[in-house]
Amino acid sequence: MTPNSNTNDVLIADDDVDDYMMFEMAIQEIAVPVSLRHAKDGEMLFQKLKEAIPHLLFLDIQMPCKDGIACILEIRKDPRYNYLPVIMYTSFNHRPYIEDSYKNGANYYMIKPQTIKALREKLETIFEKQWHMQLYIPPMHEFVMS
Repeated sequence: MTPNSNTNDVLIADDDVDDYMMFEMAIQEIAVPVSLRHAKDGEMLFQKLKEAIPHLLFLDIQMPCKDGIACILEIRKDPRYNYLPVIMYTSFNHRPYIEDSYKNGANYYMIKPQTIKALREKLETIFEKQWHMQLYIPPMHEFVMS
């Protein structure tokens, strides 16, 4: 899939159907044009990345086949993805996951919100960043969006 130049190609890797549906609903509520693609596990993620590199990747930590930490490690080792913003998108608010995500090159660590409204607000913050101009890596104290 090749989205047009005015549309943000967003790929979400998440095996939880309910979480994906909530993400999709929140995306539809923001004022940014988005083409949303979905990978249900770590292996499918890399198939989707080979099809087209997205503008943004939202990556769950606990997935079958290959977890999010293994995925971010593999992504950051591949120069094709040097400018790919990766937002860890997880239910886990555990320090070891946060630290591993940060040191392995994630751009943000977003705790999955409980409401569509809260998720929409976080997505709006993410889309306000000028990712195409500069790959933003916040200091550790700004890394977690909870």
